[in-house]
Amino acid sequence: MADQYAQSGEDGRSTEIPAIRWDEPPEGPVLVLLDQTRLPAEEVELVCTDASALVDAIRSLAVRGAPLLGIAGAYGVALAAARGFDVDEAALALAGARPTAVNLSVGVRRAQAAHRDAVAKGGDPEQAAGAALAAARRLHREDAEASARMAAHGLALLDELLPGGGHRILTHCNTGALVSGGEGTAFAVALAAHRDGRLRRLWVDETRPLLQGARLTAYEAARNGMAYTLLTDNAAGSLFAAGEVDAVLIGADRIAADGSVANKVGSYPLAVLARYHHVPFIVVAPVTTIDPDTPDGASIEVEQRPGFEVTEITSPQVTVSGVGGGIPVAPLGTQAYNPAFDVTPPELVTAIVTEEGAVSPVTAGALAELCDRSRQVTI
Repeated sequence: MADQYAQSGEDGRSTEIPAIRWDEPPEGPVLVLLDQTRLPAEEVELVCTDASALVDAIRSLAVRGAPLLGIAGAYGVALAAARGFDVDEAALALAGARPTAVNLSVGVRRAQAAHRDAVAKGGDPEQAAGAALAAARRLHREDAEASARMAAHGLALLDELLPGGGHRILTHCNTGALVSGGEGTAFAVALAAHRDGRLRRLWVDETRPLLQGARLTAYEAARNGMAYTLLTDNAAGSLFAAGEVDAVLIGADRIAADGSVANKVGSYPLAVLARYHHVPFIVVAPVTTIDPDTPDGASIEVEQRPGFEVTEITSPQVTVSGVGGGIPVAPLGTQAYNPAFDVTPPELVTAIVTEEGAVSPVTAGALAELCDRSRQVTI
């Protein structure tokens, strides 16, 4: 169970805290998460001592973002094994915690397969748990490496599409170090442009209803000294009309075999706006986010979240007696439509950038070729 919070920095100043880490205190192994529901008001760590606590953390969005969910899922399997719980039962619960994010199930399966393989070879419980942990750590390391390669490929693509630098990039939700073993996906590209002196402005969608852009992307942009401006989601059209956007960069939670992209709700309207205004719409995601078993966008299961996330505003510093513990902004009993994601068809996507390179135009054949190339490199 999640039974401990640790405040970072006694003097309240910002310190570098990894989004996820494995720790082994005397009382037994734990998985430590930076609780993203508490940002940006405070940086606190949530300590999970079993897989069920991690499932709760995933569902509550204390830990989130497709690549990081994969890492968390793998560590969750390792935690169950190390603590002596039923590994297959834990894996099933973890994989189903958020249905749209394919990386979560990928990470769970990798650690579970390592555990099963160790058992099949005659390993004792400790050795099998060690194999699962090694698989999780390997995935964590691979994601950090993938993040750096995506940043390089994404920046090269920006320079190709928008020669001369001075990029004004619009992003949605959060795609930085808080979702990754490294510096992120789409945000990592913008950060690379910033470090190279080629980022003029990062436009940050607030990302209703849970404000991951306002709370998390702005937090990361500020920590990195980037020139950024926050806007409400419904101001994006005005920004495009004013000619203030050179490119849109987003992440992805699942990419179907045909190139359809499921990402945080609000991404699809940006793709439509980008197409109308002749602005590149670029998706940045690791190859593990591409799901060849999902044929098209219609086949992607879109997570439906509780209505109170829309009818209330939640602040980590304020607790009010709303249904979800937030501040009511709609009459009691109001029904809300709250899909966590929407799906952008491939014809609206200029390019998909992965650690193996960029795909443009986005077609089923090009994605399949990229995935095959990735598997050959891995082998």
